[in-house]
Amino acid sequence: MKAAIIHAYGEIPQYGDIKQPQHIKDGQAIVSVNAASIKNLDKGIVAGKHYSRPYENFPAVVGLDGIGTLEDGERVYAQAIAPYGMMAEYALINRNTAIQIPDNVDDITAAALPNPALSAWFSLAWRAALQPGETVFILGATGVTGKIAIQLAKAQGAGKIIAAGRNEAVLETLKDLGADETVSLNGSEADIKARIQHQKSKHPFDVVLDYVWGHPAELLLDVLTGHDLHAVAHRTRYVQVGEMAGPVIRLSAAALRSNSLELYGVGAGSVPKEVLKEAFTRTLPELFQLAAIGKLKIDTTPVKLQDIASAWASADQAGKRMVVIP
Repeated sequence: MKAAIIHAYGEIPQYGDIKQPQHIKDGQAIVSVNAASIKNLDKGIVAGKHYSRPYENFPAVVGLDGIGTLEDGERVYAQAIAPYGMMAEYALINRNTAIQIPDNVDDITAAALPNPALSAWFSLAWRAALQPGETVFILGATGVTGKIAIQLAKAQGAGKIIAAGRNEAVLETLKDLGADETVSLNGSEADIKARIQHQKSKHPFDVVLDYVWGHPAELLLDVLTGHDLHAVAHRTRYVQVGEMAGPVIRLSAAALRSNSLELYGVGAGSVPKEVLKEAFTRTLPELFQLAAIGKLKIDTTPVKLQDIASAWASADQAGKRMVVIP
């Protein structure tokens, strides 16, 4: 079969031929693949830069999850069983955890949605425990997951949603998704901090979702740092999710001592098994239903499997998730 193949960590997947999966254990199934998204998680794992290493044997087919059709014609979202990933004509999956896709959700949308939607849900509903009426500040809101987070924050009853990002063209569209205010991360450090401070003075941040980390996070944390011994503490749950602007920051002691700041992280390995199980058995089907009724949208760019090498080397553009179709 045709597939996106690597022979070692650190390679860019190449279009080629590999033996189709044949041996099926109890609870496993083979699907004809319809679509699989290219995620930062996929890229990090394949590059050998992520702490998770699912590929023990090579050659391996990349693609952690995707949409496929079972022999009986049922269309499902499923996680692939390595080394037979979802960026191929056929994949090996765990049948017991596969989720049926609503008829009016297309393959490309269904493939693109789970990773950013579950990430946003874990961050908002589970880690931050967002309450109705609270203010959410999203750092990196112009990216794929940031745009999903705006919609889910709105659906979960956020009182104010403040979206920050660098892509000015995308930033202008975020109010259509539910953002109340936008903050440009372009310009001088002083200008950026002044814009954030302006929003904070109007609506103190209850929840921060950070998809970029690096220097933008340092600027935001500097704004959150208190400068008044008699100030009334305001609890802010800061959830670190991505690191598109850099993997490390300089964090001052004052940032933690001068206000009621709580730092959290969301990623593979940080979520308890029982929460993960609930997310895939109950939450993800609910997210698919939101997409089915038009209340959860994601922008996508379809690419052919044969173009995997060039697509892999590219980045999601303008908040659109690339989705591979065989």
